[in-house]
Amino acid sequence: MKHTITLIPGDGIGPEVTEAVVRILNASGVQIEWEPQLAGVLALERTGHTLPVDLLDSIRRNKVALKGPVTTPIAEGFTSVNVGLRKALDLFANLRPVWNLPGVDSRFQGVDLVVVRENTEDLYAGLEHQVVDGVVESLKIITERASTRIAQFAFSHARRHGRRKVTAIHKANIMKLSDGLFLECSRRTAREYADIKYDERIVDAACMHLVINPAQFDVLLLPNLYGDIVSDLCAGLVGGLGVVGAANLGTEVAVFEAVHGSAPDIAGKLMANPTALLLSAVLMLEHIDERDAARRIMHALGAVLSAGAVRTRDLGGAASTLEFADAVCRALAD
Repeated sequence: MKHTITLIPGDGIGPEVTEAVVRILNASGVQIEWEPQLAGVLALERTGHTLPVDLLDSIRRNKVALKGPVTTPIAEGFTSVNVGLRKALDLFANLRPVWNLPGVDSRFQGVDLVVVRENTEDLYAGLEHQVVDGVVESLKIITERASTRIAQFAFSHARRHGRRKVTAIHKANIMKLSDGLFLECSRRTAREYADIKYDERIVDAACMHLVINPAQFDVLLLPNLYGDIVSDLCAGLVGGLGVVGAANLGTEVAVFEAVHGSAPDIAGKLMANPTALLLSAVLMLEHIDERDAARRIMHALGAVLSAGAVRTRDLGGAASTLEFADAVCRALAD
């Protein structure tokens, strides 16, 4: 079967890691027709918009996109392209599986958990304004609809993948109404899934327990802002953002993206590790029912990392982005 997929290289190191991953996907034998689109800085320069209409139309038409990192200015400039994309396409669920890759040193071994993050509201949605000089107000929006929808997604994912427990993470001891509503929706949903264990953790305590013993967790269910923070913390348990993939899922479309930044300081030097985007692409292959290719790519990636002869600099080696990709391609052919 031939798939038409929107390709968003992004900016910074995005085009480099995207080229590497496309090379590996081509070597896997999956038939993909790529439809390249611009987003972020490059799109702004060429079209005057960070999220051009052509980009959104392409994703809606193809239903699936693979996206490299896009720069988000800090405390100035345009609003987050990632947030805008999730809102525009109603990509309500952010899914980030976190597990140890063979041959990658980390503080913990045996980590195998999934972070499920509500993706459309909460403080992270960026609804803020200046009240008067020196006073800024940010709006934390939590709705029953969004909270129930993400809770159902988390429990459904747990059941479908043989997971044993869902942990809702919150700060309802302080934000009794907003986080309280999130908890109420999580509890109501948990009663519909009697085969899945359910518990709750306050977000600060959850972070402490994650860095003491991550094995006690399975599926983590979080509102948007906590989910962004905790998912990066979990990536740190297994080696960092360079070795974790992610998916943004809606009812109609799905966007698979690298979870790290655009790293403009090393852009163009072919130093970046493409593993995060490759893992996101593996999730994409599973989504489009190319599971055999996904399995073979994971096996090839594991073989290259285990051998240790070809590694990018972040993993202690000297290989370039494309040299690493070529090593995975050779392992695929073996």
